[in-house]
Amino acid sequence: MDEEKCIVNDGYPWYAVRLFSNKQEEVADFFEKKSLQCFIPKQYHDTEGRDGKLHHELKPVVRNLLFIKKTINDLQMRQLVTECDYKLSVLRKSNESQDFYEIPASQMYEFRLMCNPEITMRQFVSAEEAKMKPGTEVLVKFGPLKGLTGRLVRSSKKYFLLKEIPGIAVMLKVTRWCCVPIEKA
Repeated sequence: MDEEKCIVNDGYPWYAVRLFSNKQEEVADFFEKKSLQCFIPKQYHDTEGRDGKLHHELKPVVRNLLFIKKTINDLQMRQLVTECDYKLSVLRKSNESQDFYEIPASQMYEFRLMCNPEITMRQFVSAEEAKMKPGTEVLVKFGPLKGLTGRLVRSSKKYFLLKEIPGIAVMLKVTRWCCVPIEKA
């Protein structure tokens, strides 16, 4: 996976793919060889090596989830899923539906920006945990996160901007005064 790719909002929706193995990088390589862009949320972990030194490694946040940009139709995607050597499934709109859930381009764009491993005051939470957090829909008006939207939630006496997508959510620390409520039409 090429981490140096510039994050742009090109209008393409994304698929969320759940894996039933810990071969996340291999599955991403399979789809990238088929000319599909993949995204795996990652963060830095400090581990102590055998030499006693601290090593700063970039590791996936979750081992069973990856995102694929939808540049092909659903039928072609189903074909690729069956060709893959690893068991996986594309998240669906509902249990009864065979239609794949498409994450809107703007939502995925903001999520990818918020997943920048260089941001330190960030937490990843499960989708279920994110749904339980009460919060107000806001737009960040000032600061480095200017233009991002999400829910303003409180955790451990701090305020965070919460962005949910299927399977995972990310929270970035923000100051409350830089956020304004989004008016519902």
